[in-house]
Amino acid sequence: MIEQAELNRLFWHSRRGMLELDLLLVPFVQEVVATLEPAALDTYERLLAHEDTELFQWFLTTERPDDPLLADMVDSILRYNTDRARQH
Repeated sequence: MIEQAELNRLFWHSRRGMLELDLLLVPFVQEVVATLEPAALDTYERLLAHEDTELFQWFLTTERPDDPLLADMVDSILRYNTDRARQH
């Protein structure tokens, strides 16, 4: 189980310089990250290490990460946000 201090750190790293990214990442980190398996958590942390411009391209355009694990994480975050929007 992930500790609260680690969740707090990931929350603040998920806050980006672009509102569009914040709207995707913050709800995901608040509601999903604590349930991730350790390997997926590592992938999420690797995703956060990328620049905002790269993340923007992956989430909001047709660009895809070369790394299949990062591509899967992008898909998971997009799917989560799509499902969340449908519920509201």
